[in-house]
Amino acid sequence: MSNNISNTEYKSGFISIIGRPNVGKSTFLNRVIGQKIAIMSDKPQTTRNKVQGVYTTDDAQMIFIDTPGIHKPKHKLGDFMMKIAQNTLKEVDVILFMVNVEEGLGKGDHFIIEKLKGVKTPVYLILNKIDQIHPDALLPMIKQYNDLFPFAATVPISALEGNNVDQLLQVLKDQLPEGPQFYPADQITDHPERFIVSELIREKVLHLTREEIPHSIAVVIDKMERKEEKDLIDVIATIIVERDSQKGIVIGKQGSMLKEVGKRSRVDIENLLGSKVYLELWVKVQKDWRNRSANLRDFGFSDDEY
Repeated sequence: MSNNISNTEYKSGFISIIGRPNVGKSTFLNRVIGQKIAIMSDKPQTTRNKVQGVYTTDDAQMIFIDTPGIHKPKHKLGDFMMKIAQNTLKEVDVILFMVNVEEGLGKGDHFIIEKLKGVKTPVYLILNKIDQIHPDALLPMIKQYNDLFPFAATVPISALEGNNVDQLLQVLKDQLPEGPQFYPADQITDHPERFIVSELIREKVLHLTREEIPHSIAVVIDKMERKEEKDLIDVIATIIVERDSQKGIVIGKQGSMLKEVGKRSRVDIENLLGSKVYLELWVKVQKDWRNRSANLRDFGFSDDEY
């Protein structure tokens, strides 16, 4: 295959990944990109902003948008997340509706399908986690979903194991229109490094605190500065929680939890930035921040562009 894209038909386009919380959207995006740009958690509603991943080959560029799981909002942050997810449906060339085959068709899927009925964009049904069920269970499930909506195609995959992911990428490339290369070939996301660093820290808090801390966490990068003479990047970040009791849990006994969050975060941040990192973490209580517009803006959840 030639590297000179001017001699061949080049295809490009934007692809939105939607679905209920916790169906594997971020796992799929990281699998395609080959690097962690979206945080992963087995807790629902982990993704809060649009995370764009750029996948480039010699003859195509696909810009994937990993959206927050579609759900009925319970606070202003939830409203923000739903506005993001629903607005992307109008802006893309292809929609991937991802479902978790372990859970099967549920109320949340019906809710999303109703939203999709007003959209003219081609919608692909992506049945994820096929490595977790018997193959015989797949055909009835495919029929069940396709009876509800005229999907352009149905592709079973395992985002975690990689099953059929390459085939899905080929199907998507065939669907995309001719178009320009929007991003440089070596760029994998349009998010600034500070955003991804904050997400990596938030992921570690979610993993380590498990059920003790709900999704009342935000991470703000206070400083990110490269020390050229030491070949080191200084990162200072504040973990925001809503209650004093949560602050105690995040810090842990004699600072043990915060130390572990920092240790695990540093590994991923160094992989991302390709440099040694000095990471300093603080914890701050901001009561009921998910319902305060000013706090949401301060913590990067601004809906001005929508």
